[in-house]
Amino acid sequence: MIEIDALTKTYLDTTVVDRVSMTVEDGSIAVVVGTSGSGKTTLLRMINRLVEPTSGQVRIDGRDTRAMPAHQLRRQIGYAIQGHGLFPHRTVRQNVGTVPVLLGWEKRRIDARVDELLHLFGLDAAEFGDRLPAELSGGQQQRVGVARALAAEPRLLLMDEPFGALDPIIRAKAQEDLRDIQRRFGTTIVLVTHDMDEAIRLGDRIAVMDAGKLLQFAPPAEIIAHPNSGFVSELIGAGDRPFRLLSLVEVGQAVEPGEAPGIPINAGRTLRDAFAECLWSGRDALPVEAEGHIIGRVTMAELARRAGRPQ
Repeated sequence: MIEIDALTKTYLDTTVVDRVSMTVEDGSIAVVVGTSGSGKTTLLRMINRLVEPTSGQVRIDGRDTRAMPAHQLRRQIGYAIQGHGLFPHRTVRQNVGTVPVLLGWEKRRIDARVDELLHLFGLDAAEFGDRLPAELSGGQQQRVGVARALAAEPRLLLMDEPFGALDPIIRAKAQEDLRDIQRRFGTTIVLVTHDMDEAIRLGDRIAVMDAGKLLQFAPPAEIIAHPNSGFVSELIGAGDRPFRLLSLVEVGQAVEPGEAPGIPINAGRTLRDAFAECLWSGRDALPVEAEGHIIGRVTMAELARRAGRPQ
């Protein structure tokens, strides 16, 4: 869906993005990760022309993004940023409906879309629709920001550190919500983060950038197992590699027959979550549940085996 071809951005004598080329498949999540100053945010903003490239080309569905006025392009692309960027004097309902109003949607269609999105994000429209952003928690504000980015039913969503300001528990829930909604709507997402755990958790493919260059663009398992440079290996962290591997696999894929004591873990959680639960509870095995039923167990022995090599 998105073809980035030798994209470059230079400010005076400084090259911020240096001939980056990559293709993001339709309906996938591509995560761009790197240290501060690596060029990842500038790359993201060149996709919707918030930053104009010095050279190179971005094509969406084969069409050069420069073939239309920038403001028209941006109305077709969702955009969510860290800190949510909500209009402080507009209600939740007005914030979420911003782009549909600009596009001239009928009021009935806008209201239905806003209600749908608020419901999806666990925000009751009757309770939250007329609140101002200041009356919401940080996690609620972030959910409204993502809902606003999705309101006009964009096929493409750009996200710049969208969960960076959230505490770890709320952040994990927000990541799960995003994954679920992306699967439901088939939205193509390009997400920028400095957090490798987040990149592995969300990305179908991960782009690693350093000093404006794209070092590697590959599925998470390939990057973990076969980093193509010292920088990529350092970013992953040699000591964290076993845990990274566990985070790629859902518990349901490691279930074995048998029983285990204690509170069960959901089959949709990751093996890394199961490993942490075993350590915290002092158990050698956990019962696994799916749709309210126990379907077997996952053992520490199996977790240790899977952490030792790529799956």
